[in-house]
Amino acid sequence: MALRVTPGMMHMQLTRNLTRNLNQMSELQNQVTTGRKINKASDDPVGITYALRYRSELASNEQYQKNVNSALSWLDFNDTVLSQATDVLKRAKELAVQGSNGTNPQVALDNIRDEMQQLKNQLLDVGNSKLNGKFVFNGQKFDEMPYDATKPGFDAKAVDTDDAQVNYTVGVGVTLPVNLSGNQAFGDPGDADNAFAVLDRVITALGAGEQRDVAGELDNIESRLDKLLNARSEIGARVNRVELMQNRLKDLEINLTDLQSKTEDAEFEKLLIDSKINENIYQASLSVGAKVITPSLVDFLR
Repeated sequence: MALRVTPGMMHMQLTRNLTRNLNQMSELQNQVTTGRKINKASDDPVGITYALRYRSELASNEQYQKNVNSALSWLDFNDTVLSQATDVLKRAKELAVQGSNGTNPQVALDNIRDEMQQLKNQLLDVGNSKLNGKFVFNGQKFDEMPYDATKPGFDAKAVDTDDAQVNYTVGVGVTLPVNLSGNQAFGDPGDADNAFAVLDRVITALGAGEQRDVAGELDNIESRLDKLLNARSEIGARVNRVELMQNRLKDLEINLTDLQSKTEDAEFEKLLIDSKINENIYQASLSVGAKVITPSLVDFLR
């Protein structure tokens, strides 16, 4: 028995086809306007999981890069202030050599002592250096001034700075310390080569005209200079490590961005062609449908 095709069936089939073509055209146009082939989870359930993962990893990578930049700023600043401290002690050594000369009159020694006192004050300023409002030589107590001369009974050579590490997370499971304590830089209380203790002894000896005592401190000044140079070398090694991490994070960002683009971004050339083809199909469907569904009851009554 042959199936009778009624006008109603033709109308329903035409409507379904037109609706399908219209939906396809709308979806393609949406991809063209957004530039993405995944605009909702149903577009590609598997692809959306990868896309979300890439976005999460890119966000983490961005934060790691910010941490790396902050770590580099801290390390560079540390190197700068250690360089300043080195210059102060080099000048102190020059003055100590002058002051150890037995031919100097007391007036000359007093002048050297006055300059030595200014060097000590400068070294205290270096010890209280701040970066972004944080004291860099007081460990995790960076909101407290390590060498606060306003405290009652203050004695720079007896100050015990906080030695806790300031760490930055620069990768998955990778943390790097970026700070040095004041005691690491200038010496622990009781150390013979504690920079402030050495300067105090030199200042006292100069005031008393004891050139031999001044000469006896030259080795201690040299010892502290060597330790400052070692500290700067350590800072330099950390800078190299952080810069390697910085390059690695930049490469990872490029790779993740490329993977995200391949997963989410639409291929414009293909998309524009498909969109135009679908538009032509829809227009053809409308044209053919208008011709096929033209006859009506009025046509049979003529």
